Order: sequence, then structure tokens, then C-alpha cells
Amino acid sequence: MSKTALVFRNVSKRFGNAYALRNLSFSIPRGHIVGFVGPNGAGKTTAFSLVAGYLSLDAGEIDILGCGTFDPFLLKGKLGVLPQDAELSLYHTPREVLEHFARLSGMNGRQASLETTRMLEMVGLRDRMSQRISALSHGMRRRVAVASALLGDPDLVLLDEPLAGLDPVQAHGVRDVILNRPKGQTVVVSSHNLLELERICDWVVMLDNGELLRAGSVAEVTGATEKTEWELTHTAPLTQLKEAFPTHEFVCEETTLSHSMPTGANMDDVSVKIVEILASAGIGVRSMRRGVGLEQQFIDDQSG
Repeated sequence: MSKTALVFRNVSKRFGNAYALRNLSFSIPRGHIVGFVGPNGAGKTTAFSLVAGYLSLDAGEIDILGCGTFDPFLLKGKLGVLPQDAELSLYHTPREVLEHFARLSGMNGRQASLETTRMLEMVGLRDRMSQRISALSHGMRRRVAVASALLGDPDLVLLDEPLAGLDPVQAHGVRDVILNRPKGQTVVVSSHNLLELERICDWVVMLDNGELLRAGSVAEVTGATEKTEWELTHTAPLTQLKEAFPTHEFVCEETTLSHSMPTGANMDDVSVKIVEILASAGIGVRSMRRGVGLEQQFIDDQSG
């Protein structure tokens, strides 16, 4: 079994003379929840469409689950996709729609029925399974669409803006479904909401203008293993901190303390010592954050 769920190798896609993707290369290991990040026009939806076989490559290679580029026979039941602004048949019920997709993925009638019931229960719509899609709210329709991508627990799931149009309670429910995915399943989530992605993802791919900005674990990308930011009740005692950690960097602006540590330092042990120094100086800690956050890192990369 391939250790990677998805690999792009020098992938390019043009629409006329404009490049949507240019020499894009990255790999996603199996078993992660991945944030696919970028502004409008970055190429996120184009990349998803290439993986799902909606578009053809102009150059490069894509490897999906070790099966090469999209092949409907090799990937049957292994790849689930929620396209951007997915529309459902208004004249059918959620049960009819999901059973149809389940049969297309290779399930028999009984399996399709059981799986449909399970998925509608998972997204909180079991009591609406026999209503026409036209009678459902936008948020309910979106949850049906999310369920369609998760049918049968495929090895790789692509979700393009899965939380768009959902209220906080509905978004919380879909987020829990993603977080409680089957062991080993890889879920790639495209979204503009970086704060939301940071809550659920452990891997990230950042695009801009069809090119790669960054790819790696969220901890690596945000500096969560080497940077902390502290909100204090008073200005930090920089002299004491620098004496205790001469190889570390400390910067304090009013009551905000920024701390960078060398590679290999144990953040937990260091944080305990910092708290002790602050406490001995009569300074309280209002909050502490590891790393700079996905949103700030993305802004910094674009401006840089």
C-alpha cells in the first residue's frame, strides 16, 4: 500500500493563456486531515477537479492512493468528492440520492440502504431522509452533499468548502464527522476559514496563484514547535528570561511576549520554566499560543 494519499508532480493546468496551476508539486501522507488553503483564484478547485477526473492535465503527474491519475475503475469506492457548490436533484429524497451514489460506488442494494441510513444519522438528517431535497434548507442540503462524499468510508475524501452556508450548530456537527473519520482515512478540506481549518487539520497545503507556498504538518508550518506568544498582565522581565535561556529569542511589546526557541528544545519544559520566572516577578499569564497560526503564516507568506 502506498504511504501517500495524494501526490502532485509538476502539475500544470491552463485555461486559454492563463495558468490555474503552474508546476505544482506536493505530497500528502495517508491518514491526515489536510487543509487546502489559498485565496480565490489560487487553484484549489482546479486541483480538486484534476484529482476527481473532472478536468484533464496539461502537464505533470498526479498519483492518487498509489493508483496513478484518476481511473473510475481502480478508484471505485476509494475516492469521495464534494465539489464546490454541489447541487443535488431537487425532486429526489436524501435517501434516494445517497442510495444511488452508494450503488455507483459498488454496494449492493442492502449495503446501500444500510450505509445511507448510517450517513444520514451521522450528519443529523435521519428524520429528513424521505423528504424531497427541495423541501430542505441550504444547510441541510449541504450536509446531504457532505454525506455523499463520505459514503462507504473511502480512503481519500476531498471536501471543497464543506462548511459553507452552515450555521454554527450545523458546522459543529460536520466538523465532528470529519474529526471522527475512520482510522487511516485521508480527508482534504478546502476552505477560506483558516481558523476553522487550524482546529481540525494536522497537515496543510498552501497555494497562491497556482503555485505552492508551503506544505507540511500544521505544527511545522505555523512554528508551533518553536514559537510561542504570551499575553501577560505586565511587561515581561526580559533580563531574567534571557539569562535563563541565552540561546532563545524574546521580544516584548507592551504585555505581549514573543518567544522563539532553537530546534530540539522541549517546549513543555521551557514553558514551565518561563511561567516560574513570570510568577516570581509577580506577572500573570492571560493566555499562551503555540506558533503564529495558519492565518498569520499565510498572510506573512503572501506579503513576503
